[in-house]
Amino acid sequence: MFYREAGIFKTSYAADQALFRIPIDRLFIAGLVLVAFVVVPVVANDYWLGSILIPVMILSIAALGLNILTGYCGQVSLGTGAFMAAGAYMAYKIATNFTWMPIPVVIVLGGLCAAAIGVAFGLPSLRIKGFYLAVTTLAAQFFLLWMFQKIPWFVNYSISGVPTAPPREVLGVLVTGAEATTSARYLFILTFVVVLALIAGNLVRGRIGRTWMAIRDMDIAAELIGIKPLNTKLSAFAVSSFYCGIAGALWSFCYINTVEPTAFDIFRSFMVLFMVIVGGLGSILGSFLGALFVFLLPIALNNIPATLGLHIPTEMISHIEFMLFGGLIVFFLIVEPHGLARLWQIGKEKLRLWPFPY
Repeated sequence: MFYREAGIFKTSYAADQALFRIPIDRLFIAGLVLVAFVVVPVVANDYWLGSILIPVMILSIAALGLNILTGYCGQVSLGTGAFMAAGAYMAYKIATNFTWMPIPVVIVLGGLCAAAIGVAFGLPSLRIKGFYLAVTTLAAQFFLLWMFQKIPWFVNYSISGVPTAPPREVLGVLVTGAEATTSARYLFILTFVVVLALIAGNLVRGRIGRTWMAIRDMDIAAELIGIKPLNTKLSAFAVSSFYCGIAGALWSFCYINTVEPTAFDIFRSFMVLFMVIVGGLGSILGSFLGALFVFLLPIALNNIPATLGLHIPTEMISHIEFMLFGGLIVFFLIVEPHGLARLWQIGKEKLRLWPFPY
């Protein structure tokens, strides 16, 4: 009888924990967003805002887009940089031809153009998958960058081929261009990050997210229960490319202030893929953790030896960086496939029960 009552108490306690866990997590996220909007622009200096937080947030959007395609739908892509470039070039074209258009609308339209391109390159996903689909998206990477460089229409026939992003205002405050303040650009990007993260969270929890995960887990069984593989895969390509396009437009307009193809080369695609693997496949939080970790690791490797008084050549640090990335990818794929998001979840569960685990 005692064990039965203890079992009932334990079940009831677990149910109460599950009941209050979601509101507590939501309150924590709301508080974190409030701190990001109110406290961080006041406390952080221009270096942290412009050189750390802004690129990390933009890359988080790109990692979130790739995670929707690869982590939730199971479609491998190596063309993230190309879709980012599509969003950047099309946003520049729209901004310079329709100067009256608000810059948030320009960014969204650039993402929609990238989504259309992503759907076009996602059409082969019905017949091919795995390595062959990765090669197809890799072809998109090289073809799109070649097209943006060789057709001068995309840069308004600029002689240099690397035009400057036009300055634009929101409510009378410059948010793009070299003259925009760092805090204004930070708040502008943070608004996109919060909105897109909320949309992604609702998508993966809803019907469309369940169809993505059904295709990922077993596409034949998903087709047998009535899920259309082509529509599901193309929707994942569209949403993923939309996120990557917005990230590319923000990267050009709010970070580097130019529209150049070298910013979206194949190494950018691999960088975003590393973020998804390290952060955690199929996790929205993992996209942010992976972007933060992958972006800060080279900075730490360059600063820690000097802080400790060690004189290590720059070439050796670069090689150490590549070795660490390779080792971390192998480690997470074998030991913890769900990445940093899973480690964060485990640590949070332990802290919730500490110091009395029973």
